Amino acid sequence: MPVIQSDGCALNVVVDGNPNAPALILSSSLGTDHTMWAPQVERLAQQFHLVRYDYRGHGKSSVPPRPYTMDMLGRDALAIMDGLGIKTASWCGLSMGGMVGQWLGAHAPHRLERLILCNTTSYFPDKRAWNDRIRTVETAGMEGMAQGVAARWFTPGFTAQEPNEVARLQALVRATSPQGYIGCCEAIRDMDHREILHKISVPTLIIAGKHDVATSVESAEFLRDRIPGSKLVVLDAAHISNIEQADAFTAEVLGFFNLI
Repeated sequence: MPVIQSDGCALNVVVDGNPNAPALILSSSLGTDHTMWAPQVERLAQQFHLVRYDYRGHGKSSVPPRPYTMDMLGRDALAIMDGLGIKTASWCGLSMGGMVGQWLGAHAPHRLERLILCNTTSYFPDKRAWNDRIRTVETAGMEGMAQGVAARWFTPGFTAQEPNEVARLQALVRATSPQGYIGCCEAIRDMDHREILHKISVPTLIIAGKHDVATSVESAEFLRDRIPGSKLVVLDAAHISNIEQADAFTAEVLGFFNLI
């Protein structure tokens, strides 16, 4: 697993598949690490030079001092591409990963082939919710965030049927550095991509969850209506659709590349 330096941060990167195949980078949600994509790795690695990584302050990446910004997170992604010698790649990002993907699509379109934005949004008008979350982590650590995973990220039916998978995601949140988590919360809170969406020119697929209360279908429709030529697919899932509807999610990704 290579470690790539970016603006004072050592980023943990995991590479699978054929290095001569087209590159696809998977970018995960706030409070998780690269293992969030476990349901997709086997199939996608058969087709792609598959790259996953941990955000600054997450997983096995280092925890540099705050503040973090969306610009910084986007430049981390470019540093990974440069460090791996990848000139262009496709991007699949979920939640915060989709926010980073929007930044890349607008600011570094020459580095992207295709873009998949999953369970994400371009803007949060209510900053109080993020400030409340930051205060909670500052005072009580990550346990409260971990306990809220089931309700925020999955439907009740999935939680009942797949308690081990829910527990796996809770463990990822619990293990996240509080300072790294807060830094990324600040980056999300201060993000406003609404006026850059029209700059995204690469082929774009948007995946939403029908039951997603964190980033709604309406947020996905806003993206679709402002990214030229983009396509929207809605899955029967809540926020972490790549896990709740793993097979359907993977099929949509492969179909977007005309691989099924």
